[in-house]
Amino acid sequence: MVEFRMPSLGADMEAGTLVEWLVKPGDQVKRGDIVAVVETQKGAIEIEIFEAGRIEQILVDLDTKVPVGTPLARIRTEREAQPAAAAPAAPPPAPPAPSPAPPAVPVRPRAPMVPARPGPAPSAAPPLPAGPGVAGRARASPAARRLAERHGVDLSAITGSGPGGAITHADVAGRLGGITAPPDRKRALGLDLDAMRTAIAAAMARSKREIPHYYLEHQVDVTACEQWLARTNATRAPDNRLLIGALAIRSVALAARRFPAFNGFCRDGKFEPAAAVHVGVAIAIRGGGLAAPALHHADQLPLDQLMTGMRDLVQRMRSGRIRSSEISDPTITVSSLGERGVEALYGIIYPPQVAIVGFGKVVTRPWVVDGAIGPRSVVTITLSADHRVSDGHAGALFLAEIGKQLQEPDKP
Repeated sequence: MVEFRMPSLGADMEAGTLVEWLVKPGDQVKRGDIVAVVETQKGAIEIEIFEAGRIEQILVDLDTKVPVGTPLARIRTEREAQPAAAAPAAPPPAPPAPSPAPPAVPVRPRAPMVPARPGPAPSAAPPLPAGPGVAGRARASPAARRLAERHGVDLSAITGSGPGGAITHADVAGRLGGITAPPDRKRALGLDLDAMRTAIAAAMARSKREIPHYYLEHQVDVTACEQWLARTNATRAPDNRLLIGALAIRSVALAARRFPAFNGFCRDGKFEPAAAVHVGVAIAIRGGGLAAPALHHADQLPLDQLMTGMRDLVQRMRSGRIRSSEISDPTITVSSLGERGVEALYGIIYPPQVAIVGFGKVVTRPWVVDGAIGPRSVVTITLSADHRVSDGHAGALFLAEIGKQLQEPDKP
């Protein structure tokens, strides 16, 4: 039996509130299944499981805030579920020795049996009424309750699909035909923007206190890159076109694979290079807030798949439903404010990562090419890196590699 515990979803997370169970005792689960939703300062996070087996016991009730590392459920793994090899049968026990007969006791004659007078049969206890929940209140997740309140839905009329009959957000949404109201100004579904700002402030303040940042800037001619994009997108439908943002993420991922000192974590003063390149994509959330979920194995993804993954991350992050693995394991972060007209940005490293790369707006500038001055498309790439792990020389080589990759989008 293994315990499924509250995961750490970032260096700044100490606790989370369990708002929805998506499994119940007896359900079979496999690695990667989403089994619960936990609300943190970063929003509602879908929690994945990394063991295959059967849910034996739910240990934490809905709407309970628990620290990181707290057991949430017990799982009987597939290995434990396999029948054990039959053990050799034990020899049958020897028959007990006969005990001596007890001394004879005189038997008193018994009175004749008189049949009992028939009486009324005992009535069966009346069944308990099936109430909607404790103290007449339907048992529902906070997300389901908020959705029901917005639409005036009577929760007692809904049959819950969660553990113990708890009503989930999906149950209420199904009752509404899958249509949900637009989020209000301060709170998108699963997102507490005030709490998110508090979490961001705490993480950034910690970063500036503990990490000795250094900063570098590099300007790259991306005229050839833009021309390649124009040719590639010319025959594509709008929703299948590539954006320069996908090329930027790919360039950082490939450079991070070549320069592992910028791809990993610094914990307790020691650098731990990451085994894979998971690029965190900084996403602005409407109404305020910021998060950087990971595109896993970004250095191995084809451009089209990278673009699809980027769109999916943005959509789910802004709707407040992101997965725990995407929040907890970025190995390097990419941020861009080019669409906001910013030409250069200098990010703050998100601990325990050791680097963040920034991309500005592509601008037209005079540029010397083959001895002649002409207008060229130029982007400014910046690097904020941890001086405990790397230095300016290594950072310059890393930035140059990003620029090279960006200028060669057609190379595998």
